[in-house]
Amino acid sequence: MQLPLRLPPDQLRRRCDPLEFSFETTAELDGRREAVGQKRALDAIAFAMAIRHDGFNLFALGPSGTGKQTALMHHLESVAPEAPVPDDWCHVYNFEKPRHPKAMRLPPGRAMELSLGMDHLVEALFTVIPAAFSSEEYQAQEKAIHEEFQEEQAEAIGALEKKAADESIALIRTPAGFAFAPVSKGEVIKPDEFMKLSDGERKEIEEKIGRFKDELQSIMSQIPKWQRQTQEKINALNRSIADFALRPLVEELKNRFETLQEVRAYLDAVENDIVLNFYQFLEKSQEPGDSVKKSHAFNRYRVNVAVDNGKTIGAPVVYEDKPACRNLVGDIEHLSQMGTLVTDFTLIKAGALHRANGGYLILDARRLLMEPFAWEALKKALRTRQIRIESLGQLYSLISTVSLEPEPIPLELKVILLGERRLYYLLNAYDPDFSELFKVAADFEDELEADTEGKNSYARIIARVARDQGLRHFSREAVARTVEYGGRLAGEGGKLTARLQEISDLVHEADFHAESAGRATVGAEEVEQAVQARIARASRISEKIREATLKESILIDTETEKVGQINGLAVYEAGRERFGHPTRITARIRLGKGEVIDIERETELGGPIHSKGVMILTGFLGARFGMQQPLSLSASLVFEQSYGGVEGDSASSAELYALLSSLSGLPLRQSIAVTGSVNQHGELQAIGGVNEKVEGFFDLCRARGLTGRQGVLIPKANTLNLMLRPDVVEAAARGEFSIYAASHVDEAIELLTGVAAGEPDAEGNWPPESVNGRIVAQLGSMAERLKAFSQNNETPE
Repeated sequence: MQLPLRLPPDQLRRRCDPLEFSFETTAELDGRREAVGQKRALDAIAFAMAIRHDGFNLFALGPSGTGKQTALMHHLESVAPEAPVPDDWCHVYNFEKPRHPKAMRLPPGRAMELSLGMDHLVEALFTVIPAAFSSEEYQAQEKAIHEEFQEEQAEAIGALEKKAADESIALIRTPAGFAFAPVSKGEVIKPDEFMKLSDGERKEIEEKIGRFKDELQSIMSQIPKWQRQTQEKINALNRSIADFALRPLVEELKNRFETLQEVRAYLDAVENDIVLNFYQFLEKSQEPGDSVKKSHAFNRYRVNVAVDNGKTIGAPVVYEDKPACRNLVGDIEHLSQMGTLVTDFTLIKAGALHRANGGYLILDARRLLMEPFAWEALKKALRTRQIRIESLGQLYSLISTVSLEPEPIPLELKVILLGERRLYYLLNAYDPDFSELFKVAADFEDELEADTEGKNSYARIIARVARDQGLRHFSREAVARTVEYGGRLAGEGGKLTARLQEISDLVHEADFHAESAGRATVGAEEVEQAVQARIARASRISEKIREATLKESILIDTETEKVGQINGLAVYEAGRERFGHPTRITARIRLGKGEVIDIERETELGGPIHSKGVMILTGFLGARFGMQQPLSLSASLVFEQSYGGVEGDSASSAELYALLSSLSGLPLRQSIAVTGSVNQHGELQAIGGVNEKVEGFFDLCRARGLTGRQGVLIPKANTLNLMLRPDVVEAAARGEFSIYAASHVDEAIELLTGVAAGEPDAEGNWPPESVNGRIVAQLGSMAERLKAFSQNNETPE
């Protein structure tokens, strides 16, 4: 079995040679917008935007900062201007059903034209209608109608008066009305003279007067009818005059919308309503100069423009930053008047779906899901393919007042959701509608290839940020250092991080340091300064832990050799930064039945993955040492001075080394910290955070003083992930610190103990002085002791 490989300094950090770049500074680059290494996602975007079937909306998933929105906008900027401009939409008063405003579609730009035309029409009517009703012609016709009524009334009464006079009865007009009296010789008979007449004469006269009273009553009963007829004639005259004054204005407006039958039908309804309600334009309280918008009485003649695409080029692209329900589908607002909430169709407010109709709507998935009712409202609109504006207060009985039910608007658009992968998979798992409405996923990569194309894409990104933000350009040495930083963030060999927001932030920070130094161009020194400043800003917690270790409040041995004790490496997260620190892991054994007790799991501090790693150790020990005899031991494992949860299996190899040390009695070198996962065959598997783990142990050793014996043992599979800090690489080059790589447990145990692991012979026996031979001997001895103990404690029947 070969010893673990001590890695040379050139394998500890992947360097980017500035000479790989053909430019001197990024000022020479075009800085074009592109999404390098995202072909799969870009193909999905192009497909989703091109297909016109229902449900093929897009969910762009990936970590934040990977340029999802930038890539989408870049694609839409190329396709949206070539698409047809969608129609305008507006709401108008429904004269037949006022609670159900009509939604009207017009060609782009025509809705606002109609709205302004209606405002001008109503303004003009305050001048035209009063003028028409104050004209001499109208006054003459109105006078003639009234005179006609008066003549008809006078003629009927005159005929009755003549008829009565022929029979010596006079019709007398009094303040109280009409009265009849007998006449003699042209004069009304006085009451005393009337009483001197004979009974027969008086009776005859009374009969005549009674008959004439009946005839007068008949005439008087006709007067209301004549008045109604007169009023109808007046109304007809008024309508005729109003229509005469209104028609030229309406016809002018109709001619402007000659080809739009829906608009012409609406204008006909407006004309009829104005003719019927012309008197409102004659009110003295409304002066011609007043704004129409300030008069609630004339709101029904307004046009509420929901969408105006008059200045839109191609299809609209809308990003709604606050996707609340009312911001998506619109809302019906209310006004408080005299303590009562009132509304009308002019208070209907359009939402993002209206503005994006016929184009593209971009939403942040997390923000959408956080808004009450918004997700369900969006799904309903997409499922029904129409926008139905509803007052949430009315819908959920939050307010009790009369509201409106506007006519729904047909919906045709592409919705694009931006979110993390977790949201996408959760929605797929728990919302049955999601897969039907968002059938296309654009999965953005976390990393780019660290090839020539990837490195040059970093240079173009830096050039674009510098040009767009007015920052200093980078030298090629600075670009090379930025590429190295991108490789460190990627955490994978031959890759660069695709979280371009991190790179953009670094560009801004390096520009700040260059400005402070008075440099015209950002150099590698400023980039390194920015990187170190980032680390320093997030180092408070790591420094506190290291300080506690140096004071021996946290017990970490980095010098001696101990049995059953080893330094494992853990990664801690503090905000956006991560750091590593060693943790003491100990193992103790005793007689038992072959179980390995995980104290972390027993105390419910260990997560399921960590518990799985410990159970794998049982499988390895049983397969290697339990084939010839039972494992007569119990072992306990623990992370010393760990007071929080432990998760992950990256310490399973360290736990195995501690167990092997306890079983063999061989001490382990505390100057070498270890990390790595192990399987049941003893093979070391790659783990995450290898750079932070190595640097965490290095920082502690450097604080205590580097001796040349310290180092870190990592799985060989993690060699390609190494992107260590320059100071760690320099210490390794001077022989003050070492990084070892092993692929199997036996390689690692030889390094840690200084004793060969051993190879079994043909009969499966291990060399007695090897690590495994010592373990077999110890297990045999424990089995004998356990057997003897069992025999001595047997009770006879």
